[in-house]
Amino acid sequence: ESINLPFIRLMRDVVRYSTYQAPNNSAELLKDDDNPRRQEYLAQFADREGTVFLLRFWKRYKEKTTQERLDTFLDGIHPTAIRLAAVHRYLLPGADQGTFNAFIRAHLDEPRASAKLTDKRLADLYQNYGPGSYDLPDQGYIARVHPLELWLVGYLLKHPEAQFKDAVAASRFERQEVYGWLFKSRHKGARDSRVRTMMEVEAFLDIEQRWQRVGYPFDHLVPSLATAIGSSGDRPAALAELIGIIQNDGIRLPAVRIDSLHFAADTPYDTQLSINPELGKRVLPSEVAAAMREALSQVVDGGTAKRVQGTFKMQDGSVLAMGGKTGTGDNRIESVGAGGRILSSRAINRTATFVFYIGDNHFGALTAFVPGRAAEGFRFTSALPVQVLKGMAPILTPYLENHGQAMCNAPLADAPKGV
Repeated sequence: ESINLPFIRLMRDVVRYSTYQAPNNSAELLKDDDNPRRQEYLAQFADREGTVFLLRFWKRYKEKTTQERLDTFLDGIHPTAIRLAAVHRYLLPGADQGTFNAFIRAHLDEPRASAKLTDKRLADLYQNYGPGSYDLPDQGYIARVHPLELWLVGYLLKHPEAQFKDAVAASRFERQEVYGWLFKSRHKGARDSRVRTMMEVEAFLDIEQRWQRVGYPFDHLVPSLATAIGSSGDRPAALAELIGIIQNDGIRLPAVRIDSLHFAADTPYDTQLSINPELGKRVLPSEVAAAMREALSQVVDGGTAKRVQGTFKMQDGSVLAMGGKTGTGDNRIESVGAGGRILSSRAINRTATFVFYIGDNHFGALTAFVPGRAAEGFRFTSALPVQVLKGMAPILTPYLENHGQAMCNAPLADAPKGV
């Protein structure tokens, strides 16, 4: 039985706490529509949301020739004389009347509609939708396309070799212009919704900084309540680092490949170099780390990792204590219709992870990962990495028996004579 909901609610409470305890109390912005700080939040939302849409359109048009970009764009609109006029006059403002007339007639699907277009009507369209007649949002509305898609196609026609970062830098004003309706007085409800979105993003940035101070090793938090159940872009190495902090009683130690070097042993030049043992930094209270180890041990003793319980037995008959956490990710893009009905579901990837500690000195993470559409054909869960760890017991046990030295005890071969 899943118990995800309590964690989602806990995360919601943490976000609300961060929002209301902020120095400037961002939540007060929802009460006062005249607060000048609301304009800052709305501008941030417009910039962020506009960049998201720009990236979506960029993926559609990248790696295409100029003609392919224009054809792709035109394939996405229902052609009428007015829409085609708005598009052509925006994308190719320097084109003459003859080029404009040929374009409109060539792209109208219905011959009857094309036949009705007199030269006078085309001249009026050419004049009415010329540069400066409408702003970008209105031009997009007339053409029935997203204004930023229209802008991007025009930008790529002028700068075919541009990179996405160039498009982002060049569209700074346009991203604000497209969301200009947000700043109008009759849209207070819409403004509140967007301000609330940016407040949540800001809250997660605050949570991320506070959590990192107490040992959270991930690069960033996804600004979503689902981050409470693992949807946070976490990496296996970061998971292993976190379990290491818990096992080390709340102390974060540096990750090292070599902890000591010994040169010229038993000679006058005998030299030993070792890691400074005081490099560790306490990031969690000892009591918190102990409570987490106890909770992790229950996952092995009677939870989803029970199959690995008692696996690592030493020669004296003792069994190394274990703890861990399992997680399965079936990551999909789903289209949902009315009433919550799923219209389509496409696999992005599938993951299964077991992060664990063994005894007092060892910890790690095992992850099974299938990228792309191939994940559609797999049904494995976190039981897979747990079983893999159990299967590795004969390999790992000698290493654990000698406290990590079993793999380093082979003597060096004698040097050949004469060397």
